[in-house]
Amino acid sequence: MKELELKYGCNPNQKPSKIYVANGEELPITVLCGKPGYINFLDAFNGWQLVKELKEATGLPAATSFKHVSPAGAAVGLPLDDTLKKIYWVDDMGELSPLACAYARARGADRMSSFGDFIALSDVCDKDTASIIKREVSDGVIAPGYTEEALEILRAKKKGNYNVIQIDPDYRPAPLEHKEVYGITFEQGRQELPINDELLSKIVTKNQELTDAAKMDLKISLITLKYTQSNSVCFVKGGQAIGIGAGQQSRVHCTRLAGQKADNWFLRQSPKVLGLKFVDGIGRADRDNAIDVYIGNEYMDVLAEGAWQRIFKVKPEVFTEEEKRAWLDQMAEVTVGSDAFFPFSDNIERAKKSGVKYIAQPGGSVRDDLVIETCDKYGMVMAFTGIRLFHH
Repeated sequence: MKELELKYGCNPNQKPSKIYVANGEELPITVLCGKPGYINFLDAFNGWQLVKELKEATGLPAATSFKHVSPAGAAVGLPLDDTLKKIYWVDDMGELSPLACAYARARGADRMSSFGDFIALSDVCDKDTASIIKREVSDGVIAPGYTEEALEILRAKKKGNYNVIQIDPDYRPAPLEHKEVYGITFEQGRQELPINDELLSKIVTKNQELTDAAKMDLKISLITLKYTQSNSVCFVKGGQAIGIGAGQQSRVHCTRLAGQKADNWFLRQSPKVLGLKFVDGIGRADRDNAIDVYIGNEYMDVLAEGAWQRIFKVKPEVFTEEEKRAWLDQMAEVTVGSDAFFPFSDNIERAKKSGVKYIAQPGGSVRDDLVIETCDKYGMVMAFTGIRLFHH
């Protein structure tokens, strides 16, 4: 197949629409089910590159959950503890394969953003992973292959209309890429820079102790940023992104957004949230939304008389700011990556509030000395990568 006609472009009025390889070669994909659209393929191809690089960098199966051409989550296939199984709603599924753990993490870290995602998997999709996908609201999945059991599960989703794409893992694009805007063609070399330990070798802080776990998490952060709409900042802990701030014009707004998402991820693990008693039959999305509101500033929207009875069996106590801060103060060993330099130390101050200890950023700001000084004040480890990772 050399080209695939699509229903429409980004919006229904943008017709005609299709995908093809400019040099006339065969497309490296096969659509096994459904009819993916323009944005689906943007998410699929960006997501596939991300998980492919995560697998190469860590040696572990990887998954990502994409929304609007940026990852809502990305992770590698480390085992889940009981708390993570519960907050990711997979505690009823028994032992999961490494790939399924990777997707549970990628989907679960920011469930509000992942709703209606497009999934990318580094490895052949197995039954465990397909079983998680089956129960979530999602637009489609791309992977290098599918087991028969997995394909049967996915083909039954959305009454047979779920988008399932198989990609040739050996496909290599041309070294130059092109993009057309307003009738003008842009050309550039592909972003082929490998994200490896060498990139993290220039440590500029007094604390030089970059652990192996932190190295892995920083690589996950930087690879995630390669495929996130800029400006972007990514918080990572334990092999998964826990907060991604994408597409903000101000660097500190990226950090605040990513930090707030990281905070929400950790607050969901608190006894107060784990102890919430939901009414029988509540939908997964309604439950996720209720938790998000409960741990936020608009908590009375779900605790007001007449509102809480529709969500909870027992009215929860208010999760006070003091209680939330005390819980968040336990968060530690978090890593953060930035796709461009931190121009001010306010980014470091905000990162500290979310337990950040390890940082990777390009460096090159006129205020690098102040940023380093702030890191030293908190005993942080910061590496200057010397490279920018803008993605548009």
